[in-house]
Amino acid sequence: MSRPTTPPNAPHAPVSYEAAGVSIEAGDRAVELFAPLAQRASRPEVRGGLGGFAGLFALGKYREPLLAAGSDGVGTKLAVAQAMDIHDTIGIDLVAMCVDDLVVCGAEPLFLQDYIAIGKVYPEKVAGIVSGIAEGCVQAGCALLGGETAEHPGVMGADDYDVSATAVGVVEADELLGPHRVGEGDVIIAMASSGLHSNGYSLARHVLLERAGLALDAHVDELGRTLGEELLVPTRIYALDCLALAAECSVRTFCHVTGGGLVGNMERIIPEGKVAQMHRSTWTPGPIFSYIKAIGEVPQEEMEKTFNMGIGMVAVVAPEDRDRALAILAARHIESWVLGEVRAAGEGEHARAALGGSYPQW
Repeated sequence: MSRPTTPPNAPHAPVSYEAAGVSIEAGDRAVELFAPLAQRASRPEVRGGLGGFAGLFALGKYREPLLAAGSDGVGTKLAVAQAMDIHDTIGIDLVAMCVDDLVVCGAEPLFLQDYIAIGKVYPEKVAGIVSGIAEGCVQAGCALLGGETAEHPGVMGADDYDVSATAVGVVEADELLGPHRVGEGDVIIAMASSGLHSNGYSLARHVLLERAGLALDAHVDELGRTLGEELLVPTRIYALDCLALAAECSVRTFCHVTGGGLVGNMERIIPEGKVAQMHRSTWTPGPIFSYIKAIGEVPQEEMEKTFNMGIGMVAVVAPEDRDRALAILAARHIESWVLGEVRAAGEGEHARAALGGSYPQW
């Protein structure tokens, strides 16, 4: 068999992993930079340290523990971070999207593992991303147990990256929250969002950047800051606030308001035969929602099924704990209000969530 011949114009540089676009040295440097940041996000149950093949966590003593797990990313909010070259807040969004799903059933977030896919490892950029993840874990009270940074030359552009994570939590079986606990007369309490959070960015970018041609560094009077600063406001993390509420009040369940909006997500936590009756008159969506609606002439129905409209988390509590719940959230600096109540479904009524009335001054 003849040997393959060398193409006439073949390069003479030595073949190496780095020549193919992957730098092990840059990856090692990134680990050196973010290791001290990751160590901030720990818990006493963590065993071992960074660098092992698996993260270790001692579960501790529970009567009948149920493990809860959730995976997520941050969607096209990444495009804004990359365009602005600001990478140290997107990790907070990532943690929020994972841990606030866990707490809906009453689970305490224990640890999180991240995955960063990147076109080219720039150590300072990776360290910035991980610094946000670590900060999010601190805010959520969970440990950053490890993760993976994967360099993908030829698949992703050098400046492109994507992030995802999996969070694991635990709840005692007899303390599990959910639709099975919700009853007629229960009170629905809304917790304010910090802004768009991490949902609806494809529509927001289409309206504001593509159709209206606005610049991310342009100051917007209605928002009181630049458009980019508004769009990069980190997602609020409610995990510890929800756990504190559940410890002091008779909480039936929570609802994390993400893709699908308020009504779409409330449908998931209300049992058959009941309706979460909510009232628009109880709040006014923040300026960013009004701005997107006005600039893009977006129908209200489309706004409400795409964005959180100013509500990031909802608690369903026993009627007798209404005032106590509001007081606890106020003490924790979470803006909250009574959004509505749970009622019996009417004859022929199949919806489990209804939003009535009009927004004040909107």
